[in-house]
Amino acid sequence: MTTVSDRDLQRYLEVATEAALAAGAVLQTYWGKLEHIEQKGRPGDLVTEADKAAEAVVLDVLTRHLPDHPILAEESGSLRAADESPFLWAIDPLDGTTNYTHQYPFSAVSIGLLIDGHPAVGAIFDPFREDLFRAAKGHGATLNRRSIQVSTTDKLADSLLVTGFAYDRHERIDNNYAEFCHLTHLTQGVRRGGAASLDLAYVACGRLDGYWERGLSPWDMAAGVVLVEEAGGHVTAYDETDFDIKSGRILATNQRIHTILSQVLKQVQPLENFQPMAIAES
Repeated sequence: MTTVSDRDLQRYLEVATEAALAAGAVLQTYWGKLEHIEQKGRPGDLVTEADKAAEAVVLDVLTRHLPDHPILAEESGSLRAADESPFLWAIDPLDGTTNYTHQYPFSAVSIGLLIDGHPAVGAIFDPFREDLFRAAKGHGATLNRRSIQVSTTDKLADSLLVTGFAYDRHERIDNNYAEFCHLTHLTQGVRRGGAASLDLAYVACGRLDGYWERGLSPWDMAAGVVLVEEAGGHVTAYDETDFDIKSGRILATNQRIHTILSQVLKQVQPLENFQPMAIAES
């Protein structure tokens, strides 16, 4: 287990903050002015010049301050060999690209640092509300430099949840549709934000009580996991076993509804016969 001093953790947090704010400024500049929107693979998996420009700024900040740290970036992939280092920066320069392309203001920059494979530092910046979420292991979580805590909701029926649907939802039965429908009936509501980092940040500051999703990448979760845990929440796999960032699945809550939400997710069966109706476009 790698030992990192409090001083170094704070330094890494400041670097993450600098990168997040710099990329956020890029996203503000490109807002409403996109000229190149490309599809990377599956339907809905988009990339724009804003993604690329914001990522370039993040890479520049990380490389200047921490030239030996490996980086895993959504658009550029792996930069510098990670096998020999306990550190790995997992970055998403524009989480919520689809929202951004439609000028739906729910996107963020997410900068997370894994140490020995575990989320340890995170900075998430919402360029529209100018909300800056920050956290480091053992140092608490903040929103715009003020301490935050998860909600105190202790009943599933009183909770407001959030989830999402992966790009492969068109191709598999395990697509989260059944879970979404079932929990919509058991709670005050289930939102679909479209930016996993902000979903986790909102759980951390108590705006939402719980979050689950599948099909995620490390850069979607790294920063948000630290926020939730440092704000007093709980993060695990669906079945309450240890969270594994490589699994793509996450259950994050205010801790009070964690077990019951896990139990409900375990009970729900996929909608095996679900077939969306084809609509002819004129």
